[in-house]
Amino acid sequence: MPELPEVETIRRTLSKLVIGKTVADVIVGLPRLIKAPDDVMQFVELLKGQTIREIGRRGKFLLFCLDDYVLVSHLRMEGRYGLYRTGDEVEKHTHVIFRFTDETELRYKDVRTFGTMHLFPKGQEMAGPPLHKLGPEPLDEAFSAAVLKERLGRRKTKIKPLLLNQEIIVGLGNIYVDEALFQAGIHPEKTPDELTDDQWEKLHVSIVQILQKSISLGGSSIKSYVNGQGEAGRFQHTLKAYGRTGEPCFVCGTLIEKFVVGGRGTHICPNCQPRN
Repeated sequence: MPELPEVETIRRTLSKLVIGKTVADVIVGLPRLIKAPDDVMQFVELLKGQTIREIGRRGKFLLFCLDDYVLVSHLRMEGRYGLYRTGDEVEKHTHVIFRFTDETELRYKDVRTFGTMHLFPKGQEMAGPPLHKLGPEPLDEAFSAAVLKERLGRRKTKIKPLLLNQEIIVGLGNIYVDEALFQAGIHPEKTPDELTDDQWEKLHVSIVQILQKSISLGGSSIKSYVNGQGEAGRFQHTLKAYGRTGEPCFVCGTLIEKFVVGGRGTHICPNCQPRN
């Protein structure tokens, strides 16, 4: 699933491609992807004549800001957008097509069909699902070690699943939690009440640095992720823990181990990230 860096990369790419374009028509081939409004024909009619003014992001969600509406899109496992000329061959698994007045089309392709789209009147997109319960953005200036500590509290739950909880902090997925915990030297089974102030500071810095580095490299293409121009990310070539089971740690040479925490495959250096 695309995480914050991948969605941010897609946002930046699409901003260069579609801002200022006006919707002439929308073709929905798989109605169940449209979650709001309930009537797909209403979804289509509301979008006609609307111009894309800005593309935002909230966690792992893309926000297409139009004249009067905001389209909230979640890519889930394998959703992707691409810009085409009207008349270009439509690829398999293309489920939604936004046809613009300039004879170009923004096409949404989704092999797994888990993606979702919600259309809201502008200003109402944060009031209800799917955005209303999301936690703070880790790249916002207001996000600090103190905020991180406050959000996770003094819980006795393992820290990794807490960091994956989008209601606590948004945008973090398996790859970036493993990498941030490795850089901070924190075992994923430690609990927030066990962390020192120094570890909170290190974890905060690690989260921000890892996300910023991944964005600068266009995200991680572990499976099928590409940006809006079909380009793969490069952050996967810099991974220190995730996906390196049995390989030597770049810091100490100890072999990277993999086990399950909170139902997710987890990668650590047992020397750099001691449990006790």
